[in-house]
Amino acid sequence: MTEDLTLEQEKEMVLGLQTGNMSSATLLYKQFSTRLFRQVIISRLPNLDQAEDVLCETFRIALEKISSYTVIDRSIFFWLRRIAINLVIATYRKQVRKRELSERILARNALGDVIGTTWESPDRGLEREDAKEMVEESLKRLKPRYAQVLRLRLLQDRSREECAEELGVTINNFDVLFHRACKSFRDNYPP
Repeated sequence: MTEDLTLEQEKEMVLGLQTGNMSSATLLYKQFSTRLFRQVIISRLPNLDQAEDVLCETFRIALEKISSYTVIDRSIFFWLRRIAINLVIATYRKQVRKRELSERILARNALGDVIGTTWESPDRGLEREDAKEMVEESLKRLKPRYAQVLRLRLLQDRSREECAEELGVTINNFDVLFHRACKSFRDNYPP
């Protein structure tokens, strides 16, 4: 680990960065990468691969925007910290969007497996009605809370947030309930 820089040395480093001095870029990375990683990133984003990506992206953005950085009587660490935190938040948002998308795809596929048939089937309406009855019968066999969770999320196509609010639980608790309800449904379908 390198010795901490004084504010004056940091100012010189920033001026070097703003004039394109590559040794200043190396010094910036050596001085702050470990601290950023340990104190800011990995504590908020425990997935090692994602945390390393955020660290790299933090320094890429910092070097790209260093010309707009104004030297003040405060360590540049706090500017780097803000960049890293914003990237962690963006990573979480991407994860939520991916999870919601995959959840919707899985839910539609599961519903399609239960209810769906080919478009060419002349008995499609009857098969659909039979499948709906079997789904309802299976839902009756579940704990009422699990049945409610599945009805809200899959049959009413409500968002995770709406379902959690309706049930009076956090989104994370709803996710656990939904997972358990799906498992219970698989165990009870067909009736």
